[in-house]
Amino acid sequence: MKGQRGKSGPTQSQSLMRVLIIGPLVVSLLLAACQGGGGQPTSTSSGGTIRLNGAGATFPFPLYSRWFDEYAKITDVQVNYQSIGSGGGIRQITEGTVDFGASDGIMTEEQIKAAEKARGSILHIPSIMGAVAVSYNLPGIPSGQLKLTPDILADIYLKKITSWNDPRIAQTNPGLPNIKVAVVHRSDGSGTTYIFTNYLSKVSPEWKEKVGNATAVSWPGDIGGQGNEGVAGLLRQTPGAIGYVELAYAKQNKMPWAALRNAAGNFIEPSLTATSLAAQGVPLPDDMKIMITNPTNPQAYPIVGFTWILAYQKQTHQTKGKALVDMLWWAIHDGQKYAPPLDYAPLPEDAVRKGEAQIRSITYNGQPLWQR
Repeated sequence: MKGQRGKSGPTQSQSLMRVLIIGPLVVSLLLAACQGGGGQPTSTSSGGTIRLNGAGATFPFPLYSRWFDEYAKITDVQVNYQSIGSGGGIRQITEGTVDFGASDGIMTEEQIKAAEKARGSILHIPSIMGAVAVSYNLPGIPSGQLKLTPDILADIYLKKITSWNDPRIAQTNPGLPNIKVAVVHRSDGSGTTYIFTNYLSKVSPEWKEKVGNATAVSWPGDIGGQGNEGVAGLLRQTPGAIGYVELAYAKQNKMPWAALRNAAGNFIEPSLTATSLAAQGVPLPDDMKIMITNPTNPQAYPIVGFTWILAYQKQTHQTKGKALVDMLWWAIHDGQKYAPPLDYAPLPEDAVRKGEAQIRSITYNGQPLWQR
């Protein structure tokens, strides 16, 4: 009987075992092919890697690089982020060439309408806070020793003050050399520029009227550099130069910065504490489209802003959409601990709550993707 059974094929128990092994494999492959997996959001049903593509702001790039490296260690999600400037990030998310964009500036009404026409409502999800440092090349003047008032900074960029020994500058900085002021700005579409020009627009009516606030503006004069690197290079090469870069970049590259007089009349250097204080007591809107430059807190640094990840509320790819919302949730919670070592300020609690609500609103086929 044993030999006969062996010739005629597998036993009933062997056949059942094959069904038990093969059946789930076939089902999982079918689910993966249909992108309908309802399993873990950070891995594909076949155990592969999910890849998300993002592009935009240079301002938070050091932190984003750390985030995405750490996130890849604990999930099957790899994030490729291109630091091309906020303007580029807005353009690419609108064109649908990336899964998310990133910007330090609020999208304009025109940009929002273009995005809505392409794929619907777009969210501004806060990620962290950062400061813009005003750096300079004045030999013998150490970091923090140059003191600038709002009107003087605006008039330097308006090209109304052209020498470092100008009497107005000398009131708070006696003894500066007779060197021409070389004004350096970003030449690309930049969220850092958005924060900087937002500040100048608040403290100088003339700046607001003549130049305004945007990721790219028509500068009154002098020289532009591509990215933080370009501005830093021009500052190093040009005696008497003044420019603006994000604080993390300035600290990492040992660039000197000015102390700025804030709205309360105090000269404050950029720091994590002074950055965090800028949002203290500020009512935050649900959509988080708010600029917090020139805050009223007496110890706050005046050129501070949120930086946002831009994501469509209605996702078109379930697996990627699920991976995106999980990554965003991790970023505004566990990811915040990586901010201070890289000179960024973690989100205040009310900003985290606003971010949570936005992430919960992201859907695929009308169903929320955040499930926990």
